[in-house]
Amino acid sequence: MKYKVLHTVKLCPSHLEVDGNRIAEAGGETSFLTDLYRRLGLDYPKFFKMDILSKVGFLASEFLLEQEGGERFVPRDDRAVLLFNRYSSMHADQTFQETIAHPEDFYPKPSVFVYTLPNIVTGEIAIRNKYHGESNFILLPEYSEQAMDQAIERAFLAPGTSSLLTGWLEALSEKEFEASCSLITVH
Repeated sequence: MKYKVLHTVKLCPSHLEVDGNRIAEAGGETSFLTDLYRRLGLDYPKFFKMDILSKVGFLASEFLLEQEGGERFVPRDDRAVLLFNRYSSMHADQTFQETIAHPEDFYPKPSVFVYTLPNIVTGEIAIRNKYHGESNFILLPEYSEQAMDQAIERAFLAPGTSSLLTGWLEALSEKEFEASCSLITVH
């Protein structure tokens, strides 16, 4: 199956590229992700409670959807969200483990625990944008375009699915993350 790439976003600790153009560089006194959030002018306070994986995915999707233009936040059954990575929600898992590791200081934090599933980021994107198509986060042993293409083809087989927000999304820390995401349609 052939599909057409509408827009792309690449986000890493040093810079942000949209459709192949570098549009932002890290270097402020605050977190690069926080700087990007503010650059978008969003009013979405939940962002500040998200784990690193969700922040990276959320920002990548916002920059993609900004490029798409058109009306936002209207229900869509034709758009699916499908993301991939190798390390799942490792950063959130480790952060949560720290809250339960010591019996004398045992205090599980539900606000951290909620992010110990990687599909939380696909849910954040789908709920915010009112996408009712497939929402899935697939773990792969390594980056594999072939495996990702097979999953993308399967997603397009779902009745009514005509577009997909997809890509590789990895986040191990505030200084070690990568998003390479696209908006695609069936060609």
